Amino acid sequence: MLLTPWQMQHLLVKLTKLACGIRNPAVSRHSSTLVRKPKQLLQRQFACGNDNKDGMLKYLNQTEAINVDLELFNEYKFSVDQLMELAGLSCAHAIIKCFPADRYTRVLVCCGPGNNGGDGLVCARHLALLGYKPSIYYPKPTPKPLYENLAHQCQRMDICSLTECPSIESAGKDYELIVDALFGFSFKPPVRTDFVPVVELLQQTKLPVASVDIPSGWDVERGKLNECDFEPMLLISLTAPKLCAKHFQGKHHYLGGRFVPPALQRKYELNLPEYPGSELCVQLSN
Repeated sequence: MLLTPWQMQHLLVKLTKLACGIRNPAVSRHSSTLVRKPKQLLQRQFACGNDNKDGMLKYLNQTEAINVDLELFNEYKFSVDQLMELAGLSCAHAIIKCFPADRYTRVLVCCGPGNNGGDGLVCARHLALLGYKPSIYYPKPTPKPLYENLAHQCQRMDICSLTECPSIESAGKDYELIVDALFGFSFKPPVRTDFVPVVELLQQTKLPVASVDIPSGWDVERGKLNECDFEPMLLISLTAPKLCAKHFQGKHHYLGGRFVPPALQRKYELNLPEYPGSELCVQLSN
């Protein structure tokens, strides 16, 4: 999940307790004006043994994930909606590889209030175009034009939007797959009241779950927390896998978001796998 410039600044301040040079913290993610480049990227490294000098795939800690996002926005001038579209599209393509539309036609897409939720809305739209019948549960829509437009696009494509979270029983009858696009690496426990029913659904359902970037409620580095300890069948890491993905024990792990410039990959020693042909996602081994 890509954080907005404002969200990234807010999280950086929390992590470092230092000013990072962003002049306008109120810039919204749908604005065409990007935040100014911080004076320097956050340099703190976690004691996690994640130095990457051996050519292995890099798993990002929280600081590195934030810095990569900052550079995509500031150095490479990507916009939020541009990256969100590419991320959501790659998620849909990863899903179709693991859960074919003829067997998993009815999909419940659970969307959160931030960028992960936006990725989910984009994913739902593309799933509909790929032959699925998605329904969206979006308990707390974000009142900003970008998200409103994404929701409107789904509505115009006759994608059902639920007003209540399905029960465990009804979800089992009405759907074959759940897409978890609730929370990303900026999640801080506890789970807010609006999302308790859907988190309980993810924890208790017997349906396969596909999680976008990070299983909702997991710590970005440590993995499962007591409050959110479900295990998705599919994890779709975006940009680069986060440290929590090392704790993932599900069946399928894919990398999506084929937009990271080669120079940025080299700078952070990401060692991303080569995407086959024109594919938008690539399978990772756990």
